[in-house]
Amino acid sequence: MLLHGYMSQKESFFYQTESLCKGFKVTAPDFAGFGKSQAPSTAFSVSDYAEWTYTLCKKLKVKNPHVVAHSFGARVAIKLLSSFNFSAKKIVLVGGAGVVKLRSSQYIRRVNAYKRIKKIFPKFAERHFGSEEYKTLSPIMRESYKKIVNEDLQEEAKKISNETLLIYGEGDTVTPYLEEGLIFKGCIKNSRLLKMQGTHFCFCEYPEVFNNLILQFLNDNLTE
Repeated sequence: MLLHGYMSQKESFFYQTESLCKGFKVTAPDFAGFGKSQAPSTAFSVSDYAEWTYTLCKKLKVKNPHVVAHSFGARVAIKLLSSFNFSAKKIVLVGGAGVVKLRSSQYIRRVNAYKRIKKIFPKFAERHFGSEEYKTLSPIMRESYKKIVNEDLQEEAKKISNETLLIYGEGDTVTPYLEEGLIFKGCIKNSRLLKMQGTHFCFCEYPEVFNNLILQFLNDNLTE
C-alpha cells in the first residue's frame, strides 16, 4: 500500500507502482481532498485520515500489506499502526514527517501577529501569512493542515513494532535526516535509517536507487 504526501496524489508513486506491481498487488489511494478523491466536509486531523484509510482498506479487503509512505503519508501510517487495529507487514517511511520542533521566537511572533491581524482583517492575514502551500488550500483544508502539522507523533511511533525502513534524501530541507530521521530511528524499535541522494522527493528523483532499496528490504536482502 502506497500513501502519498500532502498536496500530492497517488501518481507521485508512479515509478514505485510500475516497479512493485511486477511482484506485488499494489493499492495506491488518493487521500480525501487530494488527487481524484472528494474533499472532506470537515477539517480532518491525522487520526481522521488514518480512520479514512482504515475504512478504505476494509472496503477494498486490503489485509496485512507492506506500507510505503511519504511525508504526510508517514504521519497517517504511524497513526494507523499505533491507534487502530490495523495489521501490516514491513513499513517504509520516506521523508517521514510527524515531529513538532521547538518554535523559534521569530516564528512565535509571526503566529501571534497573524492571530491579531486575522481578528480585524481576516482576508489580509490569509494572503500575507503562511507558506505558499498553505495559501493554495481551501478554508477547510487550511484548518486540516493546521491540525496535521501541529500534532507530534513521537509517542505513537514508539508503539510501532513492525520492521521499518526510514529513508531520507540528503538534501531534504522539509523533513531533514538529522532531525526527523534520527528522531524516528530512536522512537521505532525495529527500524533502520538510510540516507540517499535527493531531496524530499528522492523517490521520484532517483527512482531506481529507491526502488532497489525497498525491494531489497521487502525481500530480506538489504545489507548495511
